[in-house]
Amino acid sequence: MVFENLSNKLQATFRKLRGMGKLSEKNIEESLREVRLALLEADVNFKVVKDFIASVKERAIGQEVMNSLTPGQQVIKIVYDELTRLMGEKESPLILSSQPPTVIMLIGLQGAGKTSTAGKLGGLLKKKGRRPLLVAADIYRPAAVEQLQVLGKQLDIPVFHLEGADPVEIARRGKEHAVNLQKDTLIIDTAGRLHIDAEMMAELKEIKTAVGPDEILLVVDAMTGQDAVNVAGSFQEAIGLSGVILTKLDSDARGGAALSIRAVAKCPIKYVGLGEKMDQLEPFHPERMASRILGMGDVLTLIEKAEASIDPQKTKRLFDKVRKADFTLEDFLDQLREMRKMGPLEQILGMLPGQYTKQLKGLQVDERELVKVEAIIQSMTKQERSNAQLINGSRRRRIAAGSGTTVQDVNRVLQQFEQTRKLMKQFADISKGKIPKKPF
Repeated sequence: MVFENLSNKLQATFRKLRGMGKLSEKNIEESLREVRLALLEADVNFKVVKDFIASVKERAIGQEVMNSLTPGQQVIKIVYDELTRLMGEKESPLILSSQPPTVIMLIGLQGAGKTSTAGKLGGLLKKKGRRPLLVAADIYRPAAVEQLQVLGKQLDIPVFHLEGADPVEIARRGKEHAVNLQKDTLIIDTAGRLHIDAEMMAELKEIKTAVGPDEILLVVDAMTGQDAVNVAGSFQEAIGLSGVILTKLDSDARGGAALSIRAVAKCPIKYVGLGEKMDQLEPFHPERMASRILGMGDVLTLIEKAEASIDPQKTKRLFDKVRKADFTLEDFLDQLREMRKMGPLEQILGMLPGQYTKQLKGLQVDERELVKVEAIIQSMTKQERSNAQLINGSRRRRIAAGSGTTVQDVNRVLQQFEQTRKLMKQFADISKGKIPKKPF
């Protein structure tokens, strides 16, 4: 889960603060020492940690906290504010040209996921009503052009490539092609190297001069931690960046790159990759990410995902059933299919505030197991699907035999059904406006 290690450590530190009626300077310094250690263990840049702790300390050791009726909550609010400021304060949207096409140049090292990100960004912009054209300008990595063409076909987005031409000519002609096709967005997938070298930088500078990009976005692998930050600093100095796209953030439990990059490279994180699927690229919201790190969830992103993925009429009917305690195993199977559209269940749970997820911590549904879940539920009688309480030991053995699974599998599905029923009750509460307030 994103920032899992850092989040757990910070939440443990702040639980101690919440239990104190009054805070002394010593209490605050001890807590900030733990915060500092947690940030360093999360692979956050040392200078960034030093400045962050100094800013929090300056605000925390003052009248604002010492005279507060809830000093622990005030310290948490200060940390939230400073985390948000560190990551950029608010979303940094794409710069769109007043004269189409808007030119977006993706740069970075090999292995960061530039080509996949080009496809994802094209798909995201297409959903927002724009008309993108992808340009395959990476002529060095084997199959890079073919990969982008496959993604373009999958997303129904045209891909421009010029066989035998150099990357600068491909980019220049790609821009002309976008104008001819009346495309309003041009996404150029440039070539990377295994490491930064003068030849790559020279080529990128030539492409920049040839097409005059509105955005130069560096694609970096979040899992490389400080290396990602160092790479961003080098590219910023040599080429000039307007933003960063962090890939594989879903696989990085530490999060040091996300917390360091803006301060070091002096440019905002614009998007984050949260999976391998083409719809798993999202705008980066610093305030929402700070909220998740501190265990307050990210309900706004959760609601946006639900609105984009799930049939509202179907959701309304489901919530009505949940409120009436009429949520059945058939509804469970239906909802699993709907929730799959929103992304991995672990990510969805990560967006809920901490108090909502404690009782659901063990809930995991492997997407590959959905076929087995469906077989088990379909092996039940209509009466059993309507009332899970009827399913005793002998019925479980019969269901297992009928679905080609084991009794343990059946037990697991029934347990997941019960846990999902609780989760849907939380969703129903949120839909009625019972969104938990931040603890400050």
